[in-house]
Amino acid sequence: MKRIVFLLFSVFCACALSAQSLNTLTPKEEKQGWVLLFNGTNLDGWTSVGKNVPPTNGWTVEDGILTVNKKGEKRGGDIITKDEYSDFDLCFEFRLTKGANSGVKYFFTKYDEGGWLGQEFQVLDDDNHPDAKLGRDGNRKTASLYDMIPAGKKQLNPIGEWNQGRVVAKGNKVTHYLNGKKTVSYDRSSEAYKKIWEMSKYKKSKPMFGSVKQGHILLQDHADEVSFRNIKIRNLSK
Repeated sequence: MKRIVFLLFSVFCACALSAQSLNTLTPKEEKQGWVLLFNGTNLDGWTSVGKNVPPTNGWTVEDGILTVNKKGEKRGGDIITKDEYSDFDLCFEFRLTKGANSGVKYFFTKYDEGGWLGQEFQVLDDDNHPDAKLGRDGNRKTASLYDMIPAGKKQLNPIGEWNQGRVVAKGNKVTHYLNGKKTVSYDRSSEAYKKIWEMSKYKKSKPMFGSVKQGHILLQDHADEVSFRNIKIRNLSK
């Protein structure tokens, strides 16, 4: 039992806000199977949706921080990982500006009906963006499963400070965390999830939204300035 607790704690620590060098992995993290999705220098490993190359504008990398720029004449659009993932532990840090909206999507892929879709860990200024008041019961606020399941009790750090998000997907079970605290947990195969899907904006998707086996990780360009760093993933299917 002690060994199991230690292993779980080790994985949890890998997802905490860290004082180590930006966009790096410790030897322990490498041994655990963590891989960086953002190298801190450029967009290698990322593309634009439906393309083979990342955008040439709209996103900037400076001092190890990836930032989607505020609305302008040349938006970069969403970016996605070149690789797809099924069972995974995804960690990322994000920093909001006032009134900003973005999101981190997973299982992002093209559906038979509905186009490109993915489940979303919402990233939002809950106090100042109007989307926080839409949807149902706050299911469009930070750390929610966007437009489906509202985040539970959480601590969102003030605007301008870094927050740590985490998504763990294993089989049909998915859990969201914000700053180390669980905010959402659901089973994609459950009747409860199906009922939520039927009430959501994705109700016409085919196959059922969220039922796909794998997909890309996406960072959303919603025409607001939001920054990301320390984006890493661990394959749980091995």
